[in-house]
Amino acid sequence: MNNFFATPEGAWDDGSAHLTTIGLVIIIAIIAILIIGSLLVRHKSAETKKAITTKQLVFSAVAIALAVVTSMIKFANLPMGGSVTLFSMLFIALIGYWYGPSIGLMTGFAYGLVQFVMEPIFYTIPQMLLDYPLAFGALGLSGFFYKKKWGLQIGYVVGVIGRFICSTISGVVFFGSFAPEGTPALVYSVTYQASYLVPEALVTLILISLPPVASALAYVKKMARAEV
Repeated sequence: MNNFFATPEGAWDDGSAHLTTIGLVIIIAIIAILIIGSLLVRHKSAETKKAITTKQLVFSAVAIALAVVTSMIKFANLPMGGSVTLFSMLFIALIGYWYGPSIGLMTGFAYGLVQFVMEPIFYTIPQMLLDYPLAFGALGLSGFFYKKKWGLQIGYVVGVIGRFICSTISGVVFFGSFAPEGTPALVYSVTYQASYLVPEALVTLILISLPPVASALAYVKKMARAEV
């Protein structure tokens, strides 16, 4: 791949590509369009009481910022993407849990694009979509459980599973050639994704289930949903 959008990189010792300046501008423009679109939906939907409020946008932006910062604190970093971070997935799942799937998915999608801009190395557009906006957007699936008992825990697990599925498909289709000889691409991809997603998910689940943390998160949810 060598065009105005991307240029050969070889960061993975193969045919990977890196975004050009124009490519970065395009991705940033998409993020801006998502934000502007959210504002337009807010005004257009005001009469239906389903508008995206300023508070929701602010909380979503803060969640993305916190997720970005904590994603930089890595306890394990795999060579071809993926790492065990300081609860970075939780912040995106929280937005879905507070505001429902629509805002959760949108926030996750935007966060995925931000992650891509931070390290814009990829093979193809489909691979980029699977590994970034779709995989991270899946964390917003937590929104389908925002009214359930133990909704945060259930929603977080479902969100992580959604990211796992997207990343596994990408691993099979685009990274299967890296599987050790004699190892099926699916087994390789499942093992690879699980090696960093499962440890972070387990530690996060333990953390958010602790009574003091659960009480603190319940209080923040009350603040986040005030007048929503």
